[in-house]
Amino acid sequence: MVSSLEVTGPEPKPLMQKFESKIVIAGEESEEENDSPIEEVRLTVPITDDPSQPVLTFRTWFLGIISCMVLAFVNQFFGYRSNQLMVSSVVAQIVTLPVGKLMATTLPTRKFRLPGTNWSGSLNPGPFNMKEHVLITIFASTGAGGAYATGIITIVKAFYHRNLNPTAAMLLLQTTQLLGYGWAGMFRKFLVDSPYMWWPSNLVQVSLFRALHEKEEKCEGKQTRLRFFLIVFFVSFAYYIVPGYIFPSISSLSFVCWIWTRSVTAQQIGSGLHGLGIGSFGLDWSTVAGFLGSPLAVPFFAIANFFGGFIVYFYIILPIFYWSNAYEAKKFPFYTSQTFDYTGQHFNTTRILNQKTFDINLPAYESYSKLYLSVMFALIYGLSFGTLTATISHVALFDGKFIWGMWKKATLTTKDKFGDVHTRLMKKNYKEVPQWWFVAVLIVSFCLALYACEGFNKQLQLPWWGLLLACAIAFAFTLPIGVILATTNQQMGLNVITELIIGYLYPGKPLANVTFKTYGYMSMSQALYFVGDFKLGHYMKIPPRSMFLVQLVATMVSSTVCFGTTWWLLSSVDNICNKDKLPVSSPWTCPGDEVFYNASIIWGIIGPGRMFTSKGVYPGMNWFFLIGLLAPVPVWFFARKFSEKKWIKKIHIPLIFSATTSMPVAKAVHYWSWGFVGVVFNYYIFRRYKAWWARHNYILSAALDAGTAIMGVLIYFALQNNNIYFPDWWGSENTDHCPLATCPTEKGIVIKGCPVF
Repeated sequence: MVSSLEVTGPEPKPLMQKFESKIVIAGEESEEENDSPIEEVRLTVPITDDPSQPVLTFRTWFLGIISCMVLAFVNQFFGYRSNQLMVSSVVAQIVTLPVGKLMATTLPTRKFRLPGTNWSGSLNPGPFNMKEHVLITIFASTGAGGAYATGIITIVKAFYHRNLNPTAAMLLLQTTQLLGYGWAGMFRKFLVDSPYMWWPSNLVQVSLFRALHEKEEKCEGKQTRLRFFLIVFFVSFAYYIVPGYIFPSISSLSFVCWIWTRSVTAQQIGSGLHGLGIGSFGLDWSTVAGFLGSPLAVPFFAIANFFGGFIVYFYIILPIFYWSNAYEAKKFPFYTSQTFDYTGQHFNTTRILNQKTFDINLPAYESYSKLYLSVMFALIYGLSFGTLTATISHVALFDGKFIWGMWKKATLTTKDKFGDVHTRLMKKNYKEVPQWWFVAVLIVSFCLALYACEGFNKQLQLPWWGLLLACAIAFAFTLPIGVILATTNQQMGLNVITELIIGYLYPGKPLANVTFKTYGYMSMSQALYFVGDFKLGHYMKIPPRSMFLVQLVATMVSSTVCFGTTWWLLSSVDNICNKDKLPVSSPWTCPGDEVFYNASIIWGIIGPGRMFTSKGVYPGMNWFFLIGLLAPVPVWFFARKFSEKKWIKKIHIPLIFSATTSMPVAKAVHYWSWGFVGVVFNYYIFRRYKAWWARHNYILSAALDAGTAIMGVLIYFALQNNNIYFPDWWGSENTDHCPLATCPTEKGIVIKGCPVF
């Protein structure tokens, strides 16, 4: 992804119709003592606790580790396929509930003693409880998140076709995931203990846990949630044999291309995978949710802003730039993340790379060509610049006073013995995590990261000072971005900033660039992920030491599974990620890693100094920094001037700018399918059938995810891995049958399979 804004998970019901902060803060000390000062928390989180409930049980470890491993494998496995599928932890959250209850009724209750120790325990300490369920879900969530650094392994082995020491690769994955945990402990007092850092997205999880564990009476004419889940799961499981094996083309149906089979322009307009996607759609849940996440879990205001930004960019701005031939746009395909030279051919990186040192050969570069992008891809980078500044501007204007108030209250609260009732209960009932635990994780992770970078013949290219700088940037941004995330549910990413910084400081080194980006970006993200989960445990009254242990083990397990899956696929699938050599029906196109690879060329080999200044082709993209900074101002002004017009306040400029977050991996057909399903469920059904929506919406999403994922894995291992393929026919191709949509339209450009204008 190239955007600098990440839209986090679904928000609690009170926030679904407004994103700006309108939080009621209790002013009286007595209210703070009896409950939370945040109204949404008071409405959602119970103020009771039973510290006698068992937490780290055999069920927790068994179901948690299995959930972590399964989700890590499935998401990493599908990440290499043309139709990705992101299975969320909600699937495990729902599936493990009946399994946990089954284990509670079937496992023996007899206590066992570990020989030679005083430790004793039971496989079945009693009824399956909510606290066990929370920790299992934390395991699953960690597995579902994957490991960002697998992209480095993939581009080295599958795109640059170079060797990489597996130990260095394994250390890279583990340390990028664990490093941020070290300094997360330093910010717990502010981001977890303070009642004013309330983490809106966690309230959705709290609501779902309470719904799943409430006693549900069987009503005549109504299905239980579990029965509904099983029905949808089996339907989804059975149906995915069609798009996953028999009829892959059903994932993207582009009728315009079938009518105008010889027109490049018509196919650029109609192609759902390589063009504007007018009239295209897909009958496949992975088309709907594989790239943009499940639309059922996104509030309508976010769908409206996000999809509105897509419409403005994709159907107004992009066509103007392309058909006016800005930046020589017609020389290149309409929709691609690939890089090109001045003749319109693919940029040949081997011509400008020193094969021994794996860095740029400047004389060879200067005698070859500047680097060109499709205008679509160039504008996405411009919008990512704008997203960064728009987020800062929007938060300052709409939430600045609120965040400052929260920060002042947080600093005061941390000086008190107790904060709100939740902090008081946690401090009374459970031991804190010792600070030296976090320091130990930090020291060990940093030493191993330093060894990964400086050892192994410096394969990763990043020097020691680069690692220190990446950690310093991540550390410096963790607290301010954490405050924003914990109070407004917005998170700025550091991927673009880190690429820019190292691109200027250390140009010409592709692996140094992506390694620096990964350490700088992911260590901050992991730190916030850690404290966010800690806040969930805070609300659910999970012992902090149990939370720490589960998160640490889950991260190491998840990283190991992601590494094993990545290494196995890269070693066993012939020509993986190489579209030119793969069969037409092959799904192993690695859409996300192709973008990661091209980013390593743009920011690493060439560098921003030769791309976004007068030395390159795209200095105009820098204007987006200013555009993004100023764009929220008119919305803020009119929202204040016309305060009675509630719809103005729902215009969210960072979300609009971030509509290109998933491009170019996600295509037009994915946006249209995602938007349509989201509007139907979170606008129409939410308003007309709210009781049904509240009862079934999230469970429907989880069941569709689970059924599709399990059938996809089964198809691969039972059929495709054994070379059992469905007979070739028109629908067996994993395309939308728009071959001319990838053709350039500039005069004189010769591309194989394309007409010459």
